[in-house]
Amino acid sequence: MDSRKSIDITAVGLMVGICLIWALQPIGLKSTAVFAAPVLQIGLRSGIAALCVLAIVKLKGQRMEFFGGTAGLGALAGLLFAMEFFMVGEALKHTSASHVVVFLYTAPIFAALGLHWKLPSERLAAVQWVGIAVAAAGIAFAFLAPQGGGEAAGGLGAMLWGDGLALLGGAAWGLTTVLIRTTRLSAIPATHVLFYQLATAFVILTGAAVAGGEAAFVPTRPLLLNIAFQALAVSFLSFLTWFWLLTKYRASQLGVFSFMTPVFGVVLGILLLGEPLTPEFSIGTAGVLVGIMIVSAYPWIGQRRAGRSAQAGSS
Repeated sequence: MDSRKSIDITAVGLMVGICLIWALQPIGLKSTAVFAAPVLQIGLRSGIAALCVLAIVKLKGQRMEFFGGTAGLGALAGLLFAMEFFMVGEALKHTSASHVVVFLYTAPIFAALGLHWKLPSERLAAVQWVGIAVAAAGIAFAFLAPQGGGEAAGGLGAMLWGDGLALLGGAAWGLTTVLIRTTRLSAIPATHVLFYQLATAFVILTGAAVAGGEAAFVPTRPLLLNIAFQALAVSFLSFLTWFWLLTKYRASQLGVFSFMTPVFGVVLGILLLGEPLTPEFSIGTAGVLVGIMIVSAYPWIGQRRAGRSAQAGSS
């Protein structure tokens, strides 16, 4: 029997805070890209956050495996994690932060498809396939519809390239979820999994920045504040809080609330960065969000119906 409880006011409040932090993530990277490449910033923040997570593991007296099968799976999860954020960093060069946050949060669609294939208990219902079709139609519309005056500075082709990279980032995130859910990583503490991801991302992303000639770092106040925010608020506190919520509350319900993030991202991109919002992208975004909500909310609806049926049967 699932010991996790339904969401309450505490969970809702924490989810609003987490989603705001996650929505600010690409905006902070975009606004400080002139001082350091986004990929380099993500690599540095991952290293700082990895040290913070390792400190917690040590304070708890836990033993972490650095060699062997579990560590190997952790490194693989870290590789996918690094791929996700490499795509995000590159996408921010070509498209808006609001576009990045919307396409990145297609991850649940990719995760649902992967889990459907790997786990019998995660088979998609017919309604969820409809949701995937709606989301796919939204993505296609956002890509293929004429973009009016909302083209990025580098032109429509550059913007679509950036959108595509962000979508690949969402796919990498979804694959990371599948890997964690279907291997022994699901049985170890979340802090260990997070450390593997952050440490691997630090090595790969900082190395990629150096290899790509993007190691320039101008230590301005905005950049240093953003890296501190990205490391401590995004990669450390928000991820740990999210994992804690998953141990206490039902994941399907939390997943529904997590889709405040792309909504916040679009709004904040307009308010803080002055990014344009074309009707075409708005329609496509609506399709993506509706489709993802259908896929994510269906298990919650099923649980509520089962609960009501059980109550009716006992009365």
